Amino acid sequence: MKFGEKLKQARLKAGMTQEALGTAADVTKRTIINYETGNRYPRDRSVYSRLAQALDCEVNFLLTEDEEFITEAGSKYGSSGETEARRLLERSAALFAGGDLNEEDKLEFLLEIQQLYLESKENAKKFASKNRVKN
Repeated sequence: MKFGEKLKQARLKAGMTQEALGTAADVTKRTIINYETGNRYPRDRSVYSRLAQALDCEVNFLLTEDEEFITEAGSKYGSSGETEARRLLERSAALFAGGDLNEEDKLEFLLEIQQLYLESKENAKKFASKNRVKN
């Protein structure tokens, strides 16, 4: 289940409106709507904590490996990093359509791809800063 689905499920279980949850978590109603529809994910990990606290649920319930990766990419590299991470996951998932890999192998592959992405971004950042110093 994706983050938005989990969030909506927990909100409804708690008997809260989107506006009430937004107020309790210190975000706007529009933000809650975007989360629930899957259009956005929290960039700041503290938002997950505030949402979980407002909904009286565990933070881990709201998180999945995909959301953690997207959130990390967004917090380190801004909205473009978040967009790239989301696209990477979508394209990686397409590789498995009709494939023979078991779920454990698929997860291992996705985690490896995520790690490679983050490492390559760090290397690119270091390379760019070295070039600026030389010029």
